[in-house]
Amino acid sequence: MGGCDKGLEAFAGRPLIAHAVAPLVGRVAELLISANRHPEAYAEWADRVIADAETGYMGPLMGLYSGLRAAATDWVVVVPCDCPALPDDLVARLIAGRGDADIAVAHDGERLHPVVALIRRDLVDDLGEALAAGERKVDRWIARHAWCEVDMSDRAEAFVNLNTLDDKRRLEARRRETLRP
Repeated sequence: MGGCDKGLEAFAGRPLIAHAVAPLVGRVAELLISANRHPEAYAEWADRVIADAETGYMGPLMGLYSGLRAAATDWVVVVPCDCPALPDDLVARLIAGRGDADIAVAHDGERLHPVVALIRRDLVDDLGEALAAGERKVDRWIARHAWCEVDMSDRAEAFVNLNTLDDKRRLEARRRETLRP
């Protein structure tokens, strides 16, 4: 999105982060936001804002690692800041769909969303080792563990993510159309 801090980019009148955390509020024990820029701005939407545990941009996998390290619960729900339409029942569905897996990943009926997941916190050491070995892909790290897909095909539209300003404009326009009487 042109180098801006994506989570703070306005969408439908509120920052993207406000939309992303909405399905988590009141459904998780503690809300952590991983942010390397503007932590004071993110503090409004989190119990705690955490920065990457290691310096140098290592992508979303480092944010996931940092969150798992900081978490105080046995399980951690992960969502990206650029999915403003995640379902309100996301947490309940990930928990219900987990079974015996160590990681439960949302699937929209067509594709897997590895950054929308429920992850056992004690996988943090393995993730640290994977990062130290050069791993940067969330889906490849997940594949190392007992994981499962959680079917969310009935809400496929909820997993649209915004990578460009054009994506944002299109989704805002579609949202306005849906809200018209």
